[in-house]
Amino acid sequence: MPAKQGSVLSAMIWMFVLSILLFWLPLVGPLIAGFVGGRKAGSLGNALLAVLLPGLIVGTAAFLLASLLTGVPLVGALAGAGGLTLSLAHIGPMLLAAIIGAVL
Repeated sequence: MPAKQGSVLSAMIWMFVLSILLFWLPLVGPLIAGFVGGRKAGSLGNALLAVLLPGLIVGTAAFLLASLLTGVPLVGALAGAGGLTLSLAHIGPMLLAAIIGAVL
């Protein structure tokens, strides 16, 4: 059986685009995006990296930018923590589907 060819960058782009297009499907949207991205990644390690890296970058950026945009650091930290929480909640179903997509 030949090894699957895959790309982390391609998987991240597919996951991002599908997540944006399917945002209105709360659980099914991330599952579809994760499955397609996992298939594009080619291996389990690449699929995990493709899911976690953009999610952590977006969550951290939301946390930092929210605290920069407010005059009160505590309010910005609370707003940023909310954005980080939403980002991490989105990663869960996408991660599960990416693992399934990469294994199949």
